[in-house]
Amino acid sequence: MSHLENTVKKPVAICILTVSDTRTMENDKSGATIKRMAEAEGHSIVDYRISTDDPSQISKHLQEWLKQSTVEAIILTGGTGISHRDQTIETVTPYFTKPLDGFGELFRFLSYSEDVGSKALLSRAVAGAIHEKVLFALPGSSKAVELGMRKLILPELHHIVRELTKHLD
Repeated sequence: MSHLENTVKKPVAICILTVSDTRTMENDKSGATIKRMAEAEGHSIVDYRISTDDPSQISKHLQEWLKQSTVEAIILTGGTGISHRDQTIETVTPYFTKPLDGFGELFRFLSYSEDVGSKALLSRAVAGAIHEKVLFALPGSSKAVELGMRKLILPELHHIVRELTKHLD
């Protein structure tokens, strides 16, 4: 058994933001899915909010969370499409110090393969490092969130956080 396999993985501190003009805490299936799946893997939810699809509101939440040294990951859902109101990608990508292009590529590939078909090209899901934190932006559909969490985010979250913070050890 390698050293890494023998190491107990500490929970990752996560903030969740649902970007939507219509969702509330009562009907936000996508944000609730992120929370449920992350907690099932032993991660801790530091904060969970809903924001309108307004760049200033999205930025306000991001800036607050980026200042918190305990926050390690931020997961957004919604606002990643191509409609006029979809502003998530344009708002979050300027914060990236290192884009993780493979995330969006793999997400679209998996979406295409899982019965979404050619509509997967409409997804603008992205991820990137913001200094020592990682941000993932998923589509608003709970099915897309479940796919991204199960196949991409949860399997790699510890590794990503460890790589981003190992210089701090």
